[in-house]
Amino acid sequence: RGKMSDEEILVCAVQLGKNFCLYFDERECDALCKEKTLHRVLRNVNSQLLVVRPDLNVAAFENVTDQEMQCGKGMHFSIHCYKTTTPLAGMPVAFSVQVEDKSYYMCCERECGKMIVRFKEGEVPKEISGESNIIFFKRTFTSCCSKAFKFEYSMERGMFLAFEEEGSLRKLILKKVPKDEVDETMKMSL
Repeated sequence: RGKMSDEEILVCAVQLGKNFCLYFDERECDALCKEKTLHRVLRNVNSQLLVVRPDLNVAAFENVTDQEMQCGKGMHFSIHCYKTTTPLAGMPVAFSVQVEDKSYYMCCERECGKMIVRFKEGEVPKEISGESNIIFFKRTFTSCCSKAFKFEYSMERGMFLAFEEEGSLRKLILKKVPKDEVDETMKMSL
């Protein structure tokens, strides 16, 4: 007797055919529908806040004073949680942030052979059919660290949001991390 998985599988019968054969409807396997939105700041392992500066085309983790946090320009994120028709390795999420009177969403693009994290002006869609460069899978960082998370890029397994030191900046990047490796640069708390 084998152990059953606790994953749910969506099956929709369409009709009962000849010889009582059951036919099934094919469902869109990657369809995502926005379920809820959380409003949070993102902190790295050094307790620095992620700050987006679209005018400079940069997102970096910075030391922020309480007064700066009250203003909150580019640091209060909306984390859009999606429900999906297939069981996936983590909660599908998308990120957006308000700067001045404009909304920006996080996406990833390939530039000169390297994956780059960008913030583009616009809104996160309510529904996504197929693959999307704005979706990340939210998972607990480690089994013993349930209040910290890591975010894997949905279109490239093993690529995670992380930070990289560039001069005095700790820039937000997409980083290739081998399976099951614990890398503190991708540890984030909400």
